[in-house]
Amino acid sequence: MKKILLLGALTLSTLFAQVEEKVEVPYMPYEIKMGKGFDAIEANCLMCHSFGYIINQGPQSKEFWHEKVVKMIVHFKAPISKEDEIKTTNYLFEHYGNGKEK
Repeated sequence: MKKILLLGALTLSTLFAQVEEKVEVPYMPYEIKMGKGFDAIEANCLMCHSFGYIINQGPQSKEFWHEKVVKMIVHFKAPISKEDEIKTTNYLFEHYGNGKEK
């Protein structure tokens, strides 16, 4: 019982934390490479996550990028058409690929 009360007190104590200073969230710019297919990226990817998610994957194969696009469609229910699936994969591979198909 004492452990539950202690845990509750510690959890609730964070609600009363105050900061006297102005808190700024750092801005992290990401270099976005424009090109053929960017419209599909803008319409289908950037509505859910930042461009940093794409860049932080590092240079990858075309198969990797296609699997990522399919994952977004299948698991996250991204409303990406078959045409945009191909455009997105090609854009990602062209601008953020490693030159390898697999």
